Amino acid sequence: MTLHFIVAGDPAQHTGGYRYDARIVGALRARGWTVEVTGLPGRFPDADDTARRGLQRTLAALPDGSAVVIDGLALGGLPDVAAAHAGRLRLIALIHHPLADETGLDADRRSALLHSECAALSHMTGIVTSSPFTARRLAHYGVGGRPLAVVEPGVDAAPLAAADQQPPRLLCVATITPRKGHDVLVAALASVADLDWTCDCIGSTRRTPSHAAQVAAQISATGLDARIRLHGECSDAALAAAWRAADLFVLPSHYEGYGMVITEALAHGLPVLTTTGGALSDTLPPGSGVAVPPGDAPALAAALRHLIGDASARHALRAGARARRADLPDWTAAGDVFAAALRNLLAVEDHAA
Repeated sequence: MTLHFIVAGDPAQHTGGYRYDARIVGALRARGWTVEVTGLPGRFPDADDTARRGLQRTLAALPDGSAVVIDGLALGGLPDVAAAHAGRLRLIALIHHPLADETGLDADRRSALLHSECAALSHMTGIVTSSPFTARRLAHYGVGGRPLAVVEPGVDAAPLAAADQQPPRLLCVATITPRKGHDVLVAALASVADLDWTCDCIGSTRRTPSHAAQVAAQISATGLDARIRLHGECSDAALAAAWRAADLFVLPSHYEGYGMVITEALAHGLPVLTTTGGALSDTLPPGSGVAVPPGDAPALAAALRHLIGDASARHALRAGARARRADLPDWTAAGDVFAAALRNLLAVEDHAA
């Protein structure tokens, strides 16, 4: 089967959504599918003329009846382009989280994104979401009447992280954007500066440079530059080394549509401290971590104090995380589910025709 897969910008970007897309593409290719990936130029999700021309040109070049998956970031701002090709192409939307759920939007922009994305989704043959939570959010927003499938991410098998480093090593792997809550983490860490710990933050500082600069300034203002380190994007080898050296994984996000990095932490047998933002309550299994309300620096600080200061509590969660490793689905299984979902969604369209 031939599939056209469209994303916004460079397909090789190191975020959860782009890594999900890339791993699904790889899994489909391993099953003999021909998958053509196109990265669109321009600005997203507030699509500019370059983005509009890019999606229009890409879809116009495809023969009638082509099966096309469009990542929601590339789709949501261009409902008119989707409408123009919906009658002759089989369009499948892949939604990681609704655009209107992004942190920091004012009411007008949130309303505009919601209206635009709902309009775009109304022209789809079907929809795939990466979590049951996102499927529920779409239903809440009134996106109904379209066939929908849920395909949760897989995870790679990984070596166990080291245990009982002195001082304990905290690890946060997340792009530095407002939604990820690094500013909340820094405030919480400043409240437990009397304890002995280090924290490595790995993730791009270029997606929202102004926010990354604010977080860096906040760290300097607390005097914790030597203990909270912003590494930016790292090589795969450096990231793997950081995972192996960690004692506690921390993700202070305000919202996640799934939170793939949580399952990556579990694959390394790491206890997790995160929030209840978005799908994170679903993603973190009981007994393997602690979740606090998003945006609540005192609650995060209290959990940090407990887990850093009480090794036995950290060890109990570590045992829970290690027990979950064997149950985590791999990308082969995720690819099987995605392939079956596409066949089912496209079969619905064929039957309707």
